[in-house]
Amino acid sequence: MSAETFEFQVEARQLLQMMIHSVYSNKDVFLRELVSNASDALDKLRLESLRDDALGEDVSDLHVEIEPDATARTLTIRDNGIGMSHEEVVRLIGTIANSGTAKFVRELKEGGGQAENLIGQFGIGFYAAFMVADEVTLLTRRAGEAEGTRWSSSGEGTYTVERVDDAPQGTSVLLHLKPEDAEDQLHDYTSPWRIREIVKRYSDFITWPVRLIDRSAAGATDGAAQDSGADGAEAKPAQPEPAEPETLNSMKALWARPRDEVGDDEYHELYKHISHDWTDPLETVRLQAEGTFEYQALLFIPAHAPQDMFMQGYQRGVQLYVKRVFIMDDCEALVPSYLRFVKGVVDAQDLSLNVSREILQQDRQIQLMRRRLAKKIISTVKEMMANSPDRYATFWREFGAVLKEGLLGDADNRDAILAVSSFASTHDPEKPVTLREYVDRMPEGQSHIYYLTGESRGAIENSPHMEAFRAKGVEVLLLTDPVDEVWVEAVPEFEGHALRSVAKGEVDLGSEEERKEAENERGRRQEEYASLLAWMTERLGEQVKEVRLSSRLTVSPACVVSDTHDITPALESMYRAMGQEVPHVKRILELNPDHGLVGGLRSAHGERADDPAVAETAELLLGMALLAEGGSLTDPARFVSLVAGRLESAL
Repeated sequence: MSAETFEFQVEARQLLQMMIHSVYSNKDVFLRELVSNASDALDKLRLESLRDDALGEDVSDLHVEIEPDATARTLTIRDNGIGMSHEEVVRLIGTIANSGTAKFVRELKEGGGQAENLIGQFGIGFYAAFMVADEVTLLTRRAGEAEGTRWSSSGEGTYTVERVDDAPQGTSVLLHLKPEDAEDQLHDYTSPWRIREIVKRYSDFITWPVRLIDRSAAGATDGAAQDSGADGAEAKPAQPEPAEPETLNSMKALWARPRDEVGDDEYHELYKHISHDWTDPLETVRLQAEGTFEYQALLFIPAHAPQDMFMQGYQRGVQLYVKRVFIMDDCEALVPSYLRFVKGVVDAQDLSLNVSREILQQDRQIQLMRRRLAKKIISTVKEMMANSPDRYATFWREFGAVLKEGLLGDADNRDAILAVSSFASTHDPEKPVTLREYVDRMPEGQSHIYYLTGESRGAIENSPHMEAFRAKGVEVLLLTDPVDEVWVEAVPEFEGHALRSVAKGEVDLGSEEERKEAENERGRRQEEYASLLAWMTERLGEQVKEVRLSSRLTVSPACVVSDTHDITPALESMYRAMGQEVPHVKRILELNPDHGLVGGLRSAHGERADDPAVAETAELLLGMALLAEGGSLTDPARFVSLVAGRLESAL
C-alpha cells in the first residue's frame, strides 16, 4: 500500500525541536519513555482482555523486548500490548492528541508550562526518541484488528503513514541511532551494558519483564560464510540467532507487596541499593494511601548520619516513581529539609509532572504527600521512643540536630517534633530528657522551662549563669547544637510553660516567700551600690547598656546577660556569617555584691573615683565576665596589657 506524507502541525514541530534540544537534561531517558509507553500498552491490553474474551489468548506472555544491532546502528523497542489503530497513529503522533498544543508550547517556552496528565500518553515521551535517532520507524497493530500501520519520520517536519498487512500485534519502535558524541552526551545505545544500566536504573520495578535480545552474544551461525549461488551471485550472510533473551528488570516493587510477603533482608537490600549505604537501616517505614489519590511509600531511617549531611549540595530526598516508572532520584519536594536523612521510594499512581518528568509541579497532591510522609516519619520516631529506647537513642544521637530544624519552619508538626525531641540536662549527665519529663519533675512554684545554649556541655555547666540554678537545684537544659540558638527563639512555650534562657533577663527562683525576701535584699543592696552602678554604666557605655546587681551569681564576681527579648551574641554571629546585617546588641553586666572583688571595687570607687586603677578594674571585670561565658573581647590586647600590669605590681 502506498504511504501518505503528512506535515507536523506547527506547534507539534516546535515541541519536537524543543524536546530534542532543550527539555530533557539526560538523553538516556529516551529509553525510559519508550519502555514506559510499552508497559502502558501491556497494562491496557490486560484490562481490555477482561472486557473482551476474544483477547484472552493474547495475554499469556506479555513483555517488552529491546534489541540492539551494533552493525546497523539501530535499536528496537517492541511490545505485544494493545497496539494502535491507523486512526490512533494519525491522531496521536504529530498532533499530540488534543487541542491547546499552542498554549502548551508557549508555556513551555516561558519556563512555567503545566504539562499535566501526560504520563502514559504515547505522543509525548515518544518524541524523546529523536534525541538519539536520525530516523524513527513505528510499526503497530491494535489487538483484535487485522491491519497494521507503519509510521516513519526523520523529525524534520514531515512523517509518512502507510497501512500494512503483516504487522504483529503490539508496537515496535525502530531507532536509526545518531553517531556517538561524548560532548553531546550521545552514548552507544547499541551496547548491551548501557541498555542494562538504563533499564535497571529507570524501569527495574515495572510489572512486565523487559528482555534484551542480544544477537552479538550468540556469535556467528553456521552458514555465515558467503556462499555463491548457481548464478554466481553472492548470498547475504545469515543473521546470527539471538542468545536466550535476558530479563533486565527485577519486577519486584517491594512497596506494592503485602508486608507479610517481604522479609527484612529484602527491605535491607533495597535500602542499600538506593542509599549506597552498606549497613542495615535503623527503621523501615511503610505507608499506603488509598482513595482519590493513591500512592505507596517505603522509607528508611539510616543507622548513622552521612558525613556531608550539613554540607551545601547534600543530595536529599526520596526516589519518586509513577506507576513503577522511575522519575527522580532525589525528590526534594516530597520531604522537608529537616528529614533529608530519610531514604526510600514513593510510587504514585498519578502526578502532575512536566513533560520531561523531571520537575514536579507544586500542586495540591504533592503538598498532601509531603505532609503525610512527614507525619508518618515523626510518628515512627515516637513509636521508637516508646517501644525501642536504644534505637531511639541511636536515632537522636545521629539525627536529632537535623530534626530540630523542623521546629523553625514546620508549624504544623512543631508540637509533634517537640514531643520526640530530647536534650541534655543537669538532671542526668548520661541520659537526655524530654520536655515532658522535665515538666513532670518541675517543683511547685516553677513555671518556666530553663535552658542555656553553648558550644559544649562542659562550657555550659561551668558558666557563671548556672550558679544560682545549681545552688537551688533547678534543672536546666543544656543545648549545644548550633540550631538550638535559633529554634528556642521560635518556640515560645511547651504545654503552657515558657522556655526561658538562664542568660537572659532577671532570675527569680524559689518560693514566693523566698522571692519576696530576695527582692527586699536586692533593693537594700541596690541603694548601697547605686553610685558604683551608675558610674560603671557610664564608663562602660560603649560596650554594655546597663550595669546592675545580679540574682544569679553565687561564686563569680560578674557575668554578662542579654535582655529578655534580645538575640544572643552567638545568634548575632550566625546571622552575620550568613551575610545578614544585624545591628549590634549591647548586653547587661551583672555584678555579684557578695563577691570580695565587687565589694572592694565599691569601696575603692567611693574613696578615689578618679583613680585610673579603679576604671581599669571595671574593664577587667567586664573582660572576665565575657571570657567566663566563652565570649570574645572587644580589645584583647588591652585586656592582656591590664592583666600583665596587675600581675607585675603584685610581685
